[in-house]
Amino acid sequence: MNTDLIFDNTEVAFALKSDSELERAYFLFKMISIEPLVRIGTAATNFAIKAHLPIEGLIRSTVFDHFCGGVNEEDCLTVIDKMYDKGVSSVLDYSVEGKEDEKEFDTACEKVLQIIDFSKDKAAMPIAVFKPTGFGRLGLYEKLGKGEDLNEKEQIEWGRVVSRYDRVCAKAKQKDIVVLIDAEESWMQDAADALVTQMMQKYNTEKPIVFNTLQMYRHDRLDFLKSEHKKAITGKYFLGYKLVRGAYMEKENERAKDKGYQSPICVSKAATDENFNDALRYMIKHLSAMSIFAGTHNEDSSYLLMRLMKDNHILNNDPRIWFGQLYGMSDHISFNLSARGYNVAKYIPFGPVKDVMPYLIRRAEENTSVAGQTGRELALLGREKKRRKVV
Repeated sequence: MNTDLIFDNTEVAFALKSDSELERAYFLFKMISIEPLVRIGTAATNFAIKAHLPIEGLIRSTVFDHFCGGVNEEDCLTVIDKMYDKGVSSVLDYSVEGKEDEKEFDTACEKVLQIIDFSKDKAAMPIAVFKPTGFGRLGLYEKLGKGEDLNEKEQIEWGRVVSRYDRVCAKAKQKDIVVLIDAEESWMQDAADALVTQMMQKYNTEKPIVFNTLQMYRHDRLDFLKSEHKKAITGKYFLGYKLVRGAYMEKENERAKDKGYQSPICVSKAATDENFNDALRYMIKHLSAMSIFAGTHNEDSSYLLMRLMKDNHILNNDPRIWFGQLYGMSDHISFNLSARGYNVAKYIPFGPVKDVMPYLIRRAEENTSVAGQTGRELALLGREKKRRKVV
């Protein structure tokens, strides 16, 4: 199979976009490419939401509709069905961030349980997802990660966190739906990792159902993967991992500098790329014991995984290997892979417009800061506009 330059096919990449949607996408990425505009827009949007100004309609018709599937599950169905017609599955992601009370954690848990029920009869939705801090306080994870004793009230609180994880993982196994558990800041991750491993030991007895996430911009994650592999061999359970590069680099480096410890982040982008690719190589080598969800917008890493599959005589649609991208980004990777029979899933964020704004702001800031990403989107969209003669 020749994998050269398959991601250059813009006709396949943007087949689902109408001319007007293509124009909107081009306009949005043009705006995101201007860093001062993103800063001003972020501040203005935050102010408008806090002041209860009527801007939800504007947000909904522009950035929200590009990066999100809708305000609720049913709202996302049109997007889910359209993408599945092209072979791309959906991961519904309830993207309400920054909540800190028990009621909100219970709501997030119930929402994920509803999504699993919603997914069970839809081949287009084989995967669910949640964030650790969607199910419990960051400070609680942090205290546990430091090895500090919890007081009686905190022990009860942590018991509720464990119960939320357990309910979701049990239902995922019952309905045969994979559940991806995201990674967050390093100072809370140890406690989350330990809890996810506990869920893997309990529910990954026949195959991987519960997946942890490895942020490969952390220089310790490959060693962590190898250590967890040894544990899994001894414990006779399967591993599932979503590999990503990571989303909190500036915050991680600033905290390490402020508190005077070595940053957990790789010294360079090249080191991060190599770390990510080494994890792919390791997981392919041990595929009998683990499954991969390669969450990447990086073309080189995607080509590498395709080559590794080919060299190891692994079928394109092997159920142990998935490629994943975010909705509204990297369609040239997602749809060109699915056109060749690979397993591909898009994360589709959804939720009330004002509650999803922190997620959308993060998307805009990440697109601005990741070198070349916005420029690549613009170039591909521009090429497709030219092909269609959309001026």
